[in-house]
Amino acid sequence: MAPAEPPGDVGLYQAHYANFASRLYGEIRRAAFGEDLGQTGWLTALEQDHFIGWLELSEASHLLDLGCGSGGPALRIALKTGCRVTGVDLHPDAVAAAHANAQAAGLAERAAFRQADAAEPLPFAEGSVDALICIDAINHLPDRPRVLADWQRVLKPGGRLLFTDPIVVTGPIANHEIAVRASLGYFLFVPLGTDERLLRAAGFVVERVEDRTRNMAENAAGWHRARAARAAELTAIEGAEGFASQQRFLEMAASLAAESRLSRLAFLARRAA
Repeated sequence: MAPAEPPGDVGLYQAHYANFASRLYGEIRRAAFGEDLGQTGWLTALEQDHFIGWLELSEASHLLDLGCGSGGPALRIALKTGCRVTGVDLHPDAVAAAHANAQAAGLAERAAFRQADAAEPLPFAEGSVDALICIDAINHLPDRPRVLADWQRVLKPGGRLLFTDPIVVTGPIANHEIAVRASLGYFLFVPLGTDERLLRAAGFVVERVEDRTRNMAENAAGWHRARAARAAELTAIEGAEGFASQQRFLEMAASLAAESRLSRLAFLARRAA
């Protein structure tokens, strides 16, 4: 999910989601991540299971997933916990795929998906959800203080927030490296410690911060290799420049993470009562 992307970037995302359910893209996700969750970030099944334990979800819980993509990870949480899920994404092709996936999984009664811009105030009432997750997407949203304040608004008192920030600056980065790492859309880079400070200012109690950078480095490299092995098929779909652009992005993401210059941190916070 990203606000106001240049037209070329929108085209890349549309090409991706329009072909999301294809054999080729599913094959790439399995090769890169070990299991196809329908993920578009750095999430693996093992990592999601780790995160589910943080959220304390039950059949009575309502989970909001921002930047849900095709809905696969949210649907997996619904299956594992019995909770009700609502997913939000900016891209209409992603939302269409999520609806289809919910139907196919027999979860249409417990899973809803809608198109909305998470950079804007969310179309949900105050205190309407028990938990909120945003995996590898907060970096696409400008005005983080306002975004976090809105998340605090929609959570019930004591509600849990879990998000990953995959571009926390933890080392020196050259301008050309930033340009490649941010080449697929809008990216907000923040220094180490910024997320914790902004969470507290928005009325959250920070309960846990965990470094997940190694996971990102390994998965970015695996995704790059899986795509490179299928270059001809992907070029036919994405175009030569679209394919090359995504490969440069993945190579840079893997390199910066492996060298711990750009880190991926997971945050668990609770809305103060």
